[in-house]
Amino acid sequence: MKISTKGRYGLTIMIALAKNYGDKPIPLKSIAADYGLSEHYLEQLIAPLRNERLVKSVRGAKGGYLLTREPKQITAADIIRTLEGPIRPVEEMDDEEPAKRELWKRIRDAVKDVLEHTTLEDLAEYDQDLYQEEYMFYI
Repeated sequence: MKISTKGRYGLTIMIALAKNYGDKPIPLKSIAADYGLSEHYLEQLIAPLRNERLVKSVRGAKGGYLLTREPKQITAADIIRTLEGPIRPVEEMDDEEPAKRELWKRIRDAVKDVLEHTTLEDLAEYDQDLYQEEYMFYI
């Protein structure tokens, strides 16, 4: 399974919103600037996320986007399915050998399991831990 820029940038939007959960709305312009992404492209991705009720928009000068649920209630699978469609490593072929069909099924199930058990909270916390400064103390 190859996740396109739609899925990757969609996860970026959602992680940014998860880090800000419980605070004021974030404009896409800020997310685009923070991550060096095209605001226009992010605008195309936010619509399906809003249609699936994963995010909501707030209008006005201090408007932007918010998650509709807590980050621990939204999985990577929710986002990837919304933006990429069904999770499957290959197109199913009726004439495929049984051994190969079983392999594709196992791969699909493994990927699905990781995506379904990884929440936005997990991703936001991991991302924050990754960029925290480390201090060295000398005596």
